[in-house]
Amino acid sequence: MRTWRFSRGLSFVMILVFLLVLVLSGCGTTGGTSAKSGSSGLTIKVGIIDTYTGPPTAYTQDALDGFKLAVNDIAKEGGPKIEYVTRDDQYKVDQALSWAKELVMNEKVDVLAGTINSAVSLAVSQYAKQNKIPFINWGALSDEITGAKGHRYVFSTPPNTAMIAKTGAIQISQLPYTKFWLAGSDYEYGHLVVSDFWTDLQKLKPGVQKLGETWWKIGEPDFTPYLTAIRAAKPDAVIVGAGAADIIPFMKALKATGLSKQIPVWIPQSIDAGTLRALGNDQPEGVLGTNQYFYYYPDTAANKQFEQEFKQATNREPGFAGLYGYMAGKYLGAAIQKAGSTDREKIVDALEGLTLDTPVGQLTMRKEDHQSLDPLFYGKTPGTGVVANGLVQLSPDKVMPSVEDVMNARAKK
Repeated sequence: MRTWRFSRGLSFVMILVFLLVLVLSGCGTTGGTSAKSGSSGLTIKVGIIDTYTGPPTAYTQDALDGFKLAVNDIAKEGGPKIEYVTRDDQYKVDQALSWAKELVMNEKVDVLAGTINSAVSLAVSQYAKQNKIPFINWGALSDEITGAKGHRYVFSTPPNTAMIAKTGAIQISQLPYTKFWLAGSDYEYGHLVVSDFWTDLQKLKPGVQKLGETWWKIGEPDFTPYLTAIRAAKPDAVIVGAGAADIIPFMKALKATGLSKQIPVWIPQSIDAGTLRALGNDQPEGVLGTNQYFYYYPDTAANKQFEQEFKQATNREPGFAGLYGYMAGKYLGAAIQKAGSTDREKIVDALEGLTLDTPVGQLTMRKEDHQSLDPLFYGKTPGTGVVANGLVQLSPDKVMPSVEDVMNARAKK
């Protein structure tokens, strides 16, 4: 090994020259303040906060893999270079906020993304608002993210609880049920999706009756007492808002107790490929549900191509989370190209009203509230495999809250 020896004075001069070169080359630039070198002359860094332990990984890994696929596609097309780092929030709000601060202050990320937990998403969104950091939610479903608590810096690629609930209410209103039991995970998402569903169902089918409600803590280990009480109430149907941490074990309990064979049960995302794959042989048959995406439907060239590319990269078909992680990357890449800059404010401006060609058709990030205008679907679990039965598609205009309603909700906050 060669050893270099300098006089003390010469070493000091060379250090000063080296530091000056670093400054002039832009190495001291903070994230998001100027264009950086990349495949198109632009590079941006994304800090991803999500849950990478426990049951939610059935969805969060799909979302991350979808995002990676989009990043690779953009690079191949000569677009901006998107770098990213991930952090596991363990489904905890305080952990997520700690990571958000660490990613912005230490990692110097330009954009925040991720979050499957709605409470986490709302907390990170508030941090993003205070610090003027673009935040793209690709997993949490609370309608408050882009609704009442929405703001300039938050964007959401998946349909929200208001859209999901409206889809479910349309599905259930066509069936001969009048007496219902409401249940779910005792947190933001669970309460919102069930509350919105019940409000919509009463409008669509006046005269329906609520027999009672059941709520369990997140991560509940034993659902048998809850299911026993529901069975004793003898409702016509059960409406369930189970979050990502609970939907898999709850559906396993439905199969084990046989409740869903006796009483119809509706659960959002119960028919998603990721959900059904995670359930395996513990999948209950005939559970009603909504979903945002299917790799096999619609049967179009664009959707087939996405499914094939995703499977080639991961050795599995994408669930809804895979699509929305992918779309987050695509929206971001297109916004950077449109803005011609990695400046945060210019990226926000470019994202507003941006339209993309996606595996499910042309989708637009609505300018007024930053909610992606996505189609919704409903159907039933097949009992085996990942292909749902009786699928029906609804266009965004059938289920989206109006801009006026969203703005009125924000004004009340």
